[in-house]
Amino acid sequence: MLVSKGRGRIAFLQFERFPPTEKLTDNAMITMNCTAHRLCTRSSASQIAQCRAAGARSVVLRASRSTFSGGFGSARVGPPRSATGMAASIRAANAASSNTSDPSFALLFDCDGVLVETEELHRLAYNASFQHFQIHIDGEQCDWPPEYYDVLANTVGGGKPKMRWHFGQTNWPVVMNPELQGAYPDTLTDEAVQDRLIDDLQDKKTEFYKKIVDEVAEAREGILELMDEAIADPSIAVGICSAATKAGFDKVVNSVVGKDRLACMDVLMAGDDVTKKKPDPLIYNLAREQIGLPADKCVVIEDSIVGLRAAMGAGMTCIITPCGSTMGQDFIGEGASFVCSPTVEASGVTLRKIFPEGATAPSFEF
Repeated sequence: MLVSKGRGRIAFLQFERFPPTEKLTDNAMITMNCTAHRLCTRSSASQIAQCRAAGARSVVLRASRSTFSGGFGSARVGPPRSATGMAASIRAANAASSNTSDPSFALLFDCDGVLVETEELHRLAYNASFQHFQIHIDGEQCDWPPEYYDVLANTVGGGKPKMRWHFGQTNWPVVMNPELQGAYPDTLTDEAVQDRLIDDLQDKKTEFYKKIVDEVAEAREGILELMDEAIADPSIAVGICSAATKAGFDKVVNSVVGKDRLACMDVLMAGDDVTKKKPDPLIYNLAREQIGLPADKCVVIEDSIVGLRAAMGAGMTCIITPCGSTMGQDFIGEGASFVCSPTVEASGVTLRKIFPEGATAPSFEF
Protein backbone atom coordinates (compact mmCIF):
# COMPACT_ATOMS: atom_id res chain seq x y z
CA MET A 1 0.00 0.00 0.00
CA LEU A 2 1.16 3.48 -0.80
CA VAL A 3 -0.01 6.37 1.37
CA SER A 4 -0.24 9.82 -0.17
CA LYS A 5 -0.50 12.84 2.10
CA GLY A 6 -1.72 16.08 0.56
CA ARG A 7 -3.33 19.25 1.86
CA GLY A 8 -3.59 17.75 5.35
CA ARG A 9 -5.57 14.73 4.12
CA ILE A 10 -4.66 11.17 3.25
CA ALA A 11 -5.44 9.19 0.14
CA PHE A 12 -4.73 5.46 0.03
CA LEU A 13 -3.58 3.61 -3.07
CA GLN A 14 -3.61 -0.18 -3.00
CA PHE A 15 -2.10 -1.99 -5.91
CA GLU A 16 -0.94 -5.33 -7.22
CA ARG A 17 2.19 -5.92 -9.23
CA PHE A 18 1.89 -7.27 -12.71
CA PRO A 19 4.76 -8.95 -14.52
CA PRO A 20 7.21 -6.24 -15.64
CA THR A 21 7.30 -7.87 -19.07
CA GLU A 22 3.59 -7.18 -19.54
CA LYS A 23 3.78 -3.99 -21.58
CA LEU A 24 1.17 -1.32 -21.00
CA THR A 25 -1.03 -0.69 -24.01
CA ASP A 26 -1.59 2.78 -25.42
CA ASN A 27 -5.10 2.87 -23.96
CA ALA A 28 -3.95 2.18 -20.39
CA MET A 29 -6.29 4.20 -18.22
CA ILE A 30 -6.06 6.61 -15.37
CA THR A 31 -9.65 7.27 -14.37
CA MET A 32 -10.77 9.24 -11.36
CA ASN A 33 -14.05 10.04 -9.73
CA CYS A 34 -14.90 13.72 -9.98
CA THR A 35 -15.43 13.98 -6.23
CA ALA A 36 -11.88 12.76 -5.66
CA HIS A 37 -9.92 14.74 -8.21
CA ARG A 38 -9.26 17.81 -6.07
CA LEU A 39 -7.71 15.64 -3.38
CA CYS A 40 -5.99 12.96 -5.37
CA THR A 41 -4.77 14.49 -8.63
CA ARG A 42 -1.72 16.29 -7.30
CA SER A 43 -1.04 14.40 -4.09
CA SER A 44 -0.90 10.98 -5.73
CA ALA A 45 0.61 11.73 -9.14
CA SER A 46 3.99 10.22 -8.29
CA GLN A 47 2.35 7.14 -6.79
CA ILE A 48 0.31 6.63 -9.94
CA ALA A 49 3.52 6.80 -11.94
CA GLN A 50 5.07 4.17 -9.65
CA CYS A 51 2.05 1.93 -10.06
CA ARG A 52 2.21 2.13 -13.82
CA ALA A 53 5.95 1.52 -13.80
CA ALA A 54 5.27 -1.61 -11.74
CA GLY A 55 3.04 -2.90 -14.52
CA ALA A 56 -0.38 -1.76 -13.39
CA ARG A 57 -2.66 -1.41 -16.37
CA SER A 58 -5.20 0.93 -14.86
CA VAL A 59 -5.49 3.35 -12.00
CA VAL A 60 -8.96 4.10 -10.72
CA LEU A 61 -9.36 6.76 -8.04
CA ARG A 62 -12.60 6.85 -6.11
CA ALA A 63 -13.86 8.83 -3.16
CA SER A 64 -17.10 9.56 -1.42
CA ARG A 65 -18.51 13.02 -0.84
CA SER A 66 -16.75 12.96 2.55
CA THR A 67 -13.53 13.68 0.67
CA PHE A 68 -14.58 17.35 0.59
CA SER A 69 -15.03 17.44 4.37
CA GLY A 70 -11.74 15.82 5.23
CA GLY A 71 -12.72 12.17 4.76
CA PHE A 72 -10.71 9.41 3.16
CA GLY A 73 -10.39 8.78 -0.55
CA SER A 74 -9.63 5.31 -1.84
CA ALA A 75 -7.97 4.02 -4.95
CA ARG A 76 -7.74 0.67 -6.62
CA VAL A 77 -5.02 -0.24 -9.04
CA GLY A 78 -5.31 -3.45 -11.01
CA PRO A 79 -6.34 -5.06 -14.28
CA PRO A 80 -8.68 -3.00 -16.45
CA ARG A 81 -12.34 -3.36 -15.66
CA SER A 82 -14.98 -3.20 -18.31
CA ALA A 83 -16.17 0.33 -19.01
CA THR A 84 -19.57 -0.61 -17.64
CA GLY A 85 -18.14 -2.02 -14.41
CA MET A 86 -15.85 0.95 -13.91
CA ALA A 87 -18.66 3.44 -14.45
CA ALA A 88 -20.85 1.53 -12.03
CA SER A 89 -18.25 1.73 -9.27
CA ILE A 90 -17.76 5.46 -9.83
CA ARG A 91 -21.49 6.13 -9.83
CA ALA A 92 -21.85 4.12 -6.64
CA ALA A 93 -19.30 6.37 -4.94
CA ASN A 94 -21.15 9.41 -6.24
CA ALA A 95 -24.64 8.15 -5.48
CA ALA A 96 -25.15 10.59 -2.64
CA SER A 97 -25.12 13.52 -5.04
CA SER A 98 -25.41 12.50 -8.70
CA ASN A 99 -28.86 11.80 -10.11
CA THR A 100 -27.44 9.63 -12.91
CA SER A 101 -28.48 5.98 -13.12
CA ASP A 102 -27.44 3.68 -15.99
CA PRO A 103 -26.96 6.59 -18.43
CA SER A 104 -27.85 6.26 -22.10
CA PHE A 105 -26.07 9.46 -23.15
CA ALA A 106 -23.63 12.06 -21.83
CA LEU A 107 -23.62 15.84 -22.20
CA LEU A 108 -20.19 17.40 -21.68
CA PHE A 109 -19.67 21.16 -21.38
CA ASP A 110 -16.52 23.16 -21.97
CA CYS A 111 -16.09 26.01 -19.49
CA ASP A 112 -14.53 29.17 -20.92
CA GLY A 113 -16.68 30.57 -23.71
CA VAL A 114 -19.45 28.02 -23.18
CA LEU A 115 -20.56 28.61 -19.60
CA VAL A 116 -19.20 32.17 -19.48
CA GLU A 117 -17.70 34.51 -22.06
CA THR A 118 -14.30 34.56 -20.42
CA GLU A 119 -11.72 35.06 -23.16
CA GLU A 120 -11.52 38.83 -22.68
CA LEU A 121 -11.32 38.29 -18.92
CA HIS A 122 -8.38 35.94 -19.44
CA ARG A 123 -6.64 38.45 -21.73
CA LEU A 124 -6.95 41.23 -19.18
CA ALA A 125 -5.63 38.95 -16.44
CA TYR A 126 -2.61 37.88 -18.53
CA ASN A 127 -1.72 41.46 -19.30
CA ALA A 128 -2.08 42.38 -15.62
CA SER A 129 0.35 39.59 -14.75
CA PHE A 130 2.78 40.75 -17.45
CA GLN A 131 2.58 44.28 -16.05
CA HIS A 132 3.16 43.03 -12.51
CA PHE A 133 6.37 41.27 -13.52
CA GLN A 134 7.22 44.00 -16.02
CA ILE A 135 8.30 41.41 -18.56
CA HIS A 136 9.94 42.92 -21.63
CA ILE A 137 10.57 41.30 -25.00
CA ASP A 138 13.21 43.04 -27.11
CA GLY A 139 12.93 46.08 -24.86
CA GLU A 140 9.13 46.37 -25.07
CA GLN A 141 6.57 45.62 -22.37
CA CYS A 142 4.79 42.35 -23.22
CA ASP A 143 1.10 42.92 -23.97
CA TRP A 144 -1.49 40.82 -25.76
CA PRO A 145 -3.91 43.08 -27.71
CA PRO A 146 -7.43 41.77 -28.46
CA GLU A 147 -6.78 40.92 -32.10
CA TYR A 148 -3.65 38.93 -31.22
CA TYR A 149 -5.28 37.12 -28.30
CA ASP A 150 -8.18 36.14 -30.57
CA VAL A 151 -5.72 34.21 -32.74
CA LEU A 152 -3.78 32.83 -29.78
CA ALA A 153 -6.91 31.57 -28.01
CA ASN A 154 -7.95 29.67 -31.13
CA THR A 155 -4.49 28.22 -31.72
CA VAL A 156 -3.25 26.96 -28.35
CA GLY A 157 -5.22 25.46 -25.47
CA GLY A 158 -4.28 26.17 -21.84
CA GLY A 159 -2.60 29.18 -20.22
CA LYS A 160 0.97 27.96 -19.77
CA PRO A 161 1.11 26.49 -23.30
CA LYS A 162 -0.09 29.86 -24.64
CA MET A 163 2.76 31.73 -22.96
CA ARG A 164 5.33 29.13 -23.92
CA TRP A 165 4.15 29.20 -27.53
CA HIS A 166 4.18 33.01 -27.63
CA PHE A 167 7.66 33.31 -26.14
CA GLY A 168 8.87 30.63 -28.53
CA GLN A 169 7.53 32.61 -31.48
CA THR A 170 9.10 35.87 -30.30
CA ASN A 171 11.84 35.83 -27.67
CA TRP A 172 11.81 34.85 -24.03
CA PRO A 173 11.11 37.91 -21.89
CA VAL A 174 13.31 39.63 -19.33
CA VAL A 175 11.80 40.46 -15.94
CA MET A 176 12.26 44.19 -15.28
CA ASN A 177 10.43 44.52 -11.95
CA PRO A 178 13.36 45.34 -9.60
CA GLU A 179 11.72 43.47 -6.72
CA LEU A 180 11.34 40.27 -8.76
CA GLN A 181 14.08 40.15 -11.38
CA GLY A 182 16.63 38.53 -9.04
CA ALA A 183 14.53 35.34 -9.05
CA TYR A 184 14.86 35.02 -12.84
CA PRO A 185 18.55 35.60 -13.62
CA ASP A 186 18.59 34.08 -17.10
CA THR A 187 15.25 33.71 -18.85
CA LEU A 188 16.84 33.70 -22.29
CA THR A 189 18.71 30.38 -22.09
CA ASP A 190 18.07 28.66 -18.73
CA GLU A 191 15.12 26.28 -19.17
CA ALA A 192 14.63 25.84 -15.42
CA VAL A 193 14.30 29.61 -15.00
CA GLN A 194 11.93 29.74 -17.98
CA ASP A 195 9.73 27.04 -16.42
CA ARG A 196 9.67 28.89 -13.10
CA LEU A 197 8.75 32.16 -14.80
CA ILE A 198 5.88 30.50 -16.70
CA ASP A 199 4.57 28.96 -13.47
CA ASP A 200 4.78 32.26 -11.58
CA LEU A 201 3.21 34.29 -14.38
CA GLN A 202 0.33 31.82 -14.47
CA ASP A 203 -0.13 31.94 -10.69
CA LYS A 204 -0.26 35.74 -10.70
CA LYS A 205 -2.55 35.72 -13.72
CA THR A 206 -4.92 33.43 -11.81
CA GLU A 207 -5.00 35.88 -8.89
CA PHE A 208 -6.02 38.71 -11.20
CA TYR A 209 -8.49 36.47 -13.04
CA LYS A 210 -10.30 35.49 -9.84
CA LYS A 211 -10.83 39.15 -8.98
CA ILE A 212 -12.17 39.91 -12.46
CA VAL A 213 -14.51 36.90 -12.40
CA ASP A 214 -15.95 38.03 -9.06
CA GLU A 215 -16.77 41.40 -10.56
CA VAL A 216 -18.18 40.63 -14.00
CA ALA A 217 -18.68 36.92 -14.80
CA GLU A 218 -22.21 35.86 -15.82
CA ALA A 219 -23.50 32.66 -17.39
CA ARG A 220 -24.33 32.70 -21.10
CA GLU A 221 -28.01 32.69 -22.00
CA GLY A 222 -29.69 29.31 -21.59
CA ILE A 223 -26.62 27.28 -20.68
CA LEU A 224 -27.47 26.72 -17.00
CA GLU A 225 -31.06 25.85 -17.91
CA LEU A 226 -29.75 23.20 -20.32
CA MET A 227 -27.40 21.90 -17.64
CA ASP A 228 -30.26 21.72 -15.12
CA GLU A 229 -32.35 19.70 -17.58
CA ALA A 230 -29.50 17.23 -17.97
CA ILE A 231 -28.84 16.96 -14.24
CA ALA A 232 -32.53 16.24 -13.61
CA ASP A 233 -32.57 13.39 -16.15
CA PRO A 234 -31.13 10.17 -14.65
CA SER A 235 -30.43 8.77 -18.12
CA ILE A 236 -27.99 11.60 -18.95
CA ALA A 237 -24.49 11.79 -17.49
CA VAL A 238 -23.28 15.39 -17.15
CA GLY A 239 -19.78 16.82 -16.97
CA ILE A 240 -17.54 19.85 -17.44
CA CYS A 241 -14.22 19.40 -19.23
CA SER A 242 -12.04 22.52 -19.40
CA ALA A 243 -8.55 23.33 -20.64
CA ALA A 244 -8.25 26.00 -17.94
CA THR A 245 -5.98 25.51 -14.94
CA LYS A 246 -7.75 24.17 -11.87
CA ALA A 247 -7.55 27.43 -9.91
CA GLY A 248 -9.17 29.49 -12.66
CA PHE A 249 -11.61 26.71 -13.52
CA ASP A 250 -12.71 26.34 -9.89
CA LYS A 251 -13.32 30.07 -9.58
CA VAL A 252 -15.56 30.20 -12.65
CA VAL A 253 -17.59 27.09 -11.93
CA ASN A 254 -18.01 27.91 -8.25
CA SER A 255 -19.11 31.46 -9.05
CA VAL A 256 -21.31 30.75 -12.06
CA VAL A 257 -22.37 27.10 -11.95
CA GLY A 258 -22.66 26.89 -8.17
CA LYS A 259 -21.83 24.18 -5.68
CA ASP A 260 -25.24 22.49 -5.82
CA ARG A 261 -24.91 21.79 -9.55
CA LEU A 262 -21.24 20.81 -9.22
CA ALA A 263 -22.13 18.21 -6.59
CA CYS A 264 -24.37 16.53 -9.18
CA MET A 265 -21.71 16.26 -11.90
CA ASP A 266 -20.54 12.86 -13.10
CA VAL A 267 -17.30 14.33 -14.48
CA LEU A 268 -15.29 17.43 -13.56
CA MET A 269 -11.93 17.88 -15.28
CA ALA A 270 -9.61 20.86 -15.61
CA GLY A 271 -6.46 21.30 -17.65
CA ASP A 272 -4.30 20.21 -14.71
CA ASP A 273 -5.97 16.79 -14.76
CA VAL A 274 -4.54 15.82 -18.16
CA THR A 275 -1.05 15.65 -19.62
CA LYS A 276 -2.14 16.99 -23.01
CA LYS A 277 -4.37 20.02 -23.55
CA LYS A 278 -7.03 20.59 -26.19
CA PRO A 279 -7.04 20.19 -29.18
CA ASP A 280 -5.69 16.82 -28.03
CA PRO A 281 -8.74 14.61 -27.29
CA LEU A 282 -7.32 13.19 -24.04
CA ILE A 283 -9.65 15.07 -21.70
CA TYR A 284 -12.74 13.81 -23.54
CA ASN A 285 -11.38 10.28 -23.83
CA LEU A 286 -10.85 10.20 -20.06
CA ALA A 287 -14.32 11.62 -19.45
CA ARG A 288 -15.83 8.91 -21.64
CA GLU A 289 -13.91 6.20 -19.78
CA GLN A 290 -15.08 7.60 -16.47
CA ILE A 291 -18.72 7.72 -17.50
CA GLY A 292 -18.56 4.33 -19.19
CA LEU A 293 -20.24 5.22 -22.48
CA PRO A 294 -19.03 4.88 -26.08
CA ALA A 295 -18.02 8.07 -27.86
CA ASP A 296 -21.08 8.10 -30.13
CA LYS A 297 -23.31 8.47 -27.07
CA CYS A 298 -21.47 11.60 -25.89
CA VAL A 299 -22.31 15.14 -27.04
CA VAL A 300 -19.89 17.99 -26.35
CA ILE A 301 -20.73 21.69 -26.21
CA GLU A 302 -17.76 23.86 -27.22
CA ASP A 303 -17.13 27.39 -28.45
CA SER A 304 -13.87 27.15 -30.41
CA ILE A 305 -12.08 25.28 -33.17
CA VAL A 306 -9.57 24.05 -30.56
CA GLY A 307 -12.35 22.52 -28.47
CA LEU A 308 -14.18 21.16 -31.52
CA ARG A 309 -11.04 19.34 -32.66
CA ALA A 310 -10.65 17.82 -29.21
CA ALA A 311 -14.24 16.53 -29.29
CA MET A 312 -13.94 15.26 -32.86
CA GLY A 313 -10.63 13.59 -32.04
CA ALA A 314 -12.41 11.67 -29.28
CA GLY A 315 -15.07 10.55 -31.78
CA MET A 316 -17.83 12.66 -30.21
CA THR A 317 -20.42 14.90 -31.82
CA CYS A 318 -20.19 18.59 -30.98
CA ILE A 319 -22.54 21.56 -30.68
CA ILE A 320 -20.85 24.95 -31.00
CA THR A 321 -22.00 28.06 -29.15
CA PRO A 322 -19.62 30.65 -30.59
CA CYS A 323 -18.60 33.86 -28.87
CA GLY A 324 -16.16 36.71 -29.28
CA SER A 325 -13.30 35.79 -31.57
CA THR A 326 -14.85 32.47 -32.62
CA MET A 327 -17.90 34.05 -34.27
CA GLY A 328 -18.03 33.32 -37.99
CA GLN A 329 -15.48 30.51 -38.02
CA ASP A 330 -16.09 27.49 -40.26
CA PHE A 331 -17.24 25.08 -37.57
CA ILE A 332 -19.42 23.03 -39.92
CA GLY A 333 -16.45 22.56 -42.23
CA GLU A 334 -14.47 21.29 -39.24
CA GLY A 335 -17.18 18.74 -38.44
CA ALA A 336 -19.53 20.41 -35.93
CA SER A 337 -23.01 18.90 -35.83
CA PHE A 338 -24.71 22.23 -35.09
CA VAL A 339 -23.68 25.88 -34.61
CA CYS A 340 -25.81 28.09 -32.37
CA SER A 341 -26.68 31.66 -33.27
CA PRO A 342 -24.92 32.29 -31.01
CA THR A 343 -26.34 30.90 -27.73
CA VAL A 344 -28.22 27.70 -26.93
CA GLU A 345 -31.18 29.79 -25.81
CA ALA A 346 -31.33 31.80 -29.04
CA SER A 347 -31.15 28.60 -31.10
CA GLY A 348 -33.79 26.69 -29.14
CA VAL A 349 -31.38 23.97 -28.00
CA THR A 350 -32.99 21.85 -25.28
CA LEU A 351 -32.10 18.51 -23.75
CA ARG A 352 -35.11 16.74 -25.25
CA LYS A 353 -34.21 17.97 -28.72
CA ILE A 354 -30.65 16.65 -28.36
CA PHE A 355 -31.78 13.36 -26.85
CA PRO A 356 -35.37 12.65 -28.02
CA GLU A 357 -37.48 10.19 -26.08
CA GLY A 358 -36.54 6.64 -27.03
CA ALA A 359 -33.73 7.73 -29.38
CA THR A 360 -30.65 5.56 -29.83
CA ALA A 361 -28.50 8.45 -31.12
CA PRO A 362 -28.33 12.21 -30.49
CA SER A 363 -30.34 14.54 -32.72
CA PHE A 364 -29.42 18.00 -33.95
CA GLU A 365 -32.77 19.11 -35.35
CA PHE A 366 -33.29 22.43 -33.55
